[in-house]
This record gives sequence, structure tokens and C-alpha cells, in this order.
Amino acid sequence: MYPRPLTLMMLLLVGVMAACDAAPTDSTTLAPAQVVQPVTANDLQVVTGQRVYVPAYSRVLLNPDGAGLELAVTLAIHNTNEDSALVIRRISYYDTEGDLVRDYITEPVSLPPLATTGYIVASEDQSGGWGANFIVEWSAPQPVYEPVIEAVMVSTRGTQGVSLVSPGRVLSQTRPDDPSAP
Repeated sequence: MYPRPLTLMMLLLVGVMAACDAAPTDSTTLAPAQVVQPVTANDLQVVTGQRVYVPAYSRVLLNPDGAGLELAVTLAIHNTNEDSALVIRRISYYDTEGDLVRDYITEPVSLPPLATTGYIVASEDQSGGWGANFIVEWSAPQPVYEPVIEAVMVSTRGTQGVSLVSPGRVLSQTRPDDPSAP
């Protein structure tokens, strides 16, 4: 007799849930070393770029007494250009009060065409609080399509899971026709 479809689905679900716990939580970057490359200031001539604000929720409050659910945060930066690299100049993580928690890069890095890089705030790291955010600055030496920059937050507790996506919002922009561009 063949196993029932419900039994097969349950086995598959158990396997997927078991695999979810296998990911390391102490890493702060997802990008393989060869994806992003350092860029020196001498190599930079900015034609276009943006400063982007990305809300990130490392904790979701469940009721007025402050009980909450801790979330892991992944900041993802996707280069949407097929032929041009982007230069990521700054990735800063701020807490609920607006104080700098950490800078994720210390020098500009190049993100190749169609590449993605990511940075993680583990669910155990509550230094940002419930209203944390990132500031990401990027530039390019030629006109390019803007990257997709967003935070993805996830958590699991028992058999329940929570996930949400928070898109970045442009704070300022340098355009190719901007006479103040360096």
C-alpha cells in the first residue's frame, strides 16, 4: 500500500523545518568574499548614487507590556544592472534612538552586475531594538538602474513563523545631470 499524500507532506514539512535550524546565526555577512571587492578612493568618480533609509525590525512588540518576538534581520542589496557594477560606500546600522550601532563596511566595495550582497543581524542581537534601521549609500561612475535594497525579517517559534519585508526609501540622490556631483 502506498503512503497517503498527507503523510508525505508531513514528512516533507518536518525535513524543511529541521533544515531551517541548520543555518549559522553568528555570521554578519552573506556575501562570499569574491562577490564584493574593495574600491579605492582614487578609482571613484561618482556620476549617480543614492542614500537609502531601510527600516529594520529586530523585535516585534506583541502587547503593551513590552513582550515581543525577536527577529533575524537580513539587509539585501541587489544590483539590478546587467552590465555595470555599483559601488557600495556605506552600510550603517542604527538603533531605535538613532544611535550608530555598527558600520558593516569600512571602505567602499564594488558589487558586480546582477550580484547580491547581504548583511545579517542575528535574532539574538537586540542592540538595534524594535525600531532599528540601516543607511546605505551607493554610487556608480555611469548612469545605472537603482539597486533593490530591502530588509527581510524572519522568526520562528515552535510551529509558527513570522516574516516581513521592509523596502528602502531614498533620502537623497545624485543624478548624472547634477552639477554638484564630484
